[in-house]
Amino acid sequence: MTIDAEAPLWIPPLSRTAASAMRDFADRAAARARRPLRTFRDLHAWSIEDRAGFWDLVWDFCRIVGHKGERVLENGDAMPGARFFPDARLNFAENLLRTSGPGDAIVFRGEDKAEARLSWDELRAQVSRIQQALAAAGVGEGDRVAAMMPNRPETIAFMLATASLGAIWSSCSPDFGERGVLDRFGQIEPKVFVTVDGYWYAGKRIEIAGKLKSIVDELPTVERTVVTPYLGEADEVAAGLRDGVSLEGFLEGFEARAPSFARLPFDHPLFILFSSGTTGVPKCIVHCAGGALLQLVKEHKLHCDNRPGDRVFYFTTCGWMMWNWLVVGLAAEATLLLYDGSPFHPAPTVLFDFAQAERMTFFGTSAKWIDGARKQGLRPRDTHDLSSVRVMASTGSPLAAASFDWVYEAVKPDIQLASISGGTDIVSCFVLGNPLEPVWRGEIQGPGLGLAMATLDDDGRPLAAGKGELACLKPFPTMPIGFWNDPDGAKYHAAYFDRFPNVWVHGDFAEWTPHGGMIIHGRSDATLNPGGVRIGTAEIYAQVEKLDEVAEAICIGQDYDGDVRVVLFLRLKEGVSLDEELIKRVKARIREGASPRHVPAKIVAVTDIPRTKSGKIVELAVREVVHGRPVKNKEALANPEALALFEKLEALQD
Repeated sequence: MTIDAEAPLWIPPLSRTAASAMRDFADRAAARARRPLRTFRDLHAWSIEDRAGFWDLVWDFCRIVGHKGERVLENGDAMPGARFFPDARLNFAENLLRTSGPGDAIVFRGEDKAEARLSWDELRAQVSRIQQALAAAGVGEGDRVAAMMPNRPETIAFMLATASLGAIWSSCSPDFGERGVLDRFGQIEPKVFVTVDGYWYAGKRIEIAGKLKSIVDELPTVERTVVTPYLGEADEVAAGLRDGVSLEGFLEGFEARAPSFARLPFDHPLFILFSSGTTGVPKCIVHCAGGALLQLVKEHKLHCDNRPGDRVFYFTTCGWMMWNWLVVGLAAEATLLLYDGSPFHPAPTVLFDFAQAERMTFFGTSAKWIDGARKQGLRPRDTHDLSSVRVMASTGSPLAAASFDWVYEAVKPDIQLASISGGTDIVSCFVLGNPLEPVWRGEIQGPGLGLAMATLDDDGRPLAAGKGELACLKPFPTMPIGFWNDPDGAKYHAAYFDRFPNVWVHGDFAEWTPHGGMIIHGRSDATLNPGGVRIGTAEIYAQVEKLDEVAEAICIGQDYDGDVRVVLFLRLKEGVSLDEELIKRVKARIREGASPRHVPAKIVAVTDIPRTKSGKIVELAVREVVHGRPVKNKEALANPEALALFEKLEALQD
């Protein structure tokens, strides 16, 4: 297949747009607006112009279970300070468990070591038993349940049971180090701690009993530690923990019955998520039940076009906000497909094997995984039946244009490739796909409905073209309700609103495209600024990672001689060395594909690149090490030992 750079990669067929929930929603919105809303852009304009009318229609269209109340938006221009549905009463879990019956609710694979399948009735029964056991353990409204769990069905059941009681859920994955767990959960003082007896990764059995004991001993507020089985040693592991009990023991004596649901205010706290913590102790970001439900069900049903009976997958861990995003697929009455372990084990095709076997309709993953699959030369369109897959989504970092090409050449030519971007701060997306518009090479399709997105110059003025700060100009339901242990809101305000008053500044460097789409150029706090010219690191990665010799790259700005110079670090493929010829080709690729200003002053080979638990490279941490400054929270990293590779490099002394 030849890619035409001047043409869209995908144009939605008329039959598909006509049958989409987005089209149905637009028709209903047109009736409310009393004018035609023929295109997505028309619909988006109305959703900003009449935000109260828009979110009111989202509630009705998505059939939110609960009492809506009379008011939709109070203090609607204050950021922070706006309140959505101030009279509403609802329960997050009730909305995710609206379906019953013998059909699949959750299908799980743990590499080639474990499989499970839960029907809707079985999921409801498990939630009911956990709900009763948590209540018996004293968990009620506002209490915290913390989980260090793999992406398994039990994790979702515990979250739903927690939410059903009005308690607050927080999670991380079991590969987190002891300090990383304590830096997170130690701040929020959980009453119950849910964990696992170990896990599998790349075929290896990982035991964590010693780490668990150290963690539980340092969480004095925990009154019950529940150990779920994965390695078959839950009883033994639980016996070694303070107030430990296996899942089986925890549920003993509680029979399944219809779950009950505490209907609470719209802004009742639901999730505590954490910033990456690579520059200090992680911030505890509190999200509310109504906001998370309304925004995420909008994304699933409208932007992703997930329908009852669809089979929705996102490769994620419980330490990444995409897990919180994924679970709301249940509210769209879709089956969730869960995978735990290495996405390349027991074979590089394992996720495509899962897609084929389970007739996946929505395939979500990371930009890094797509790049890795491309570099391994996978061509699943030749080896797998992916006829069921309608949408492939990518997030975690900007998706390079070459990865767009690979998806359409090697995966499926008639798929909607939805690059999406948002984050932990909003537990959702600011810009993402939609089923009504084409996909263009290297571009996110456009803004989310109801979100007044803009890019701003240094004075806070919206830009029609060119690169600027990604911002949201009007309040939206998934603004955090605050940070934990931030009583006066000072930390919260400083994180998003200090730079431009009454405007959410997200920390991404972005630009609009002529098609109305968006390109994210990386985090603005990692933006390079040589000679006063702002350069996004993603622009450099997009060029460098096209080279077969390069496995991965990370780029920083180094303070040097009164200015900032661009330094590019390369992790090369096995057997490749960084010689002068390769350096010349790297520079030429960047010069031709980006601009002469993007060409790094220094190119250095390293054997590893540090990344967070969710796989994001950590430019700021590398920058700190290069400048001889301490990295405050190495526990946030999956491979903190890699930082040593960047210390006192001779190549950066001149």
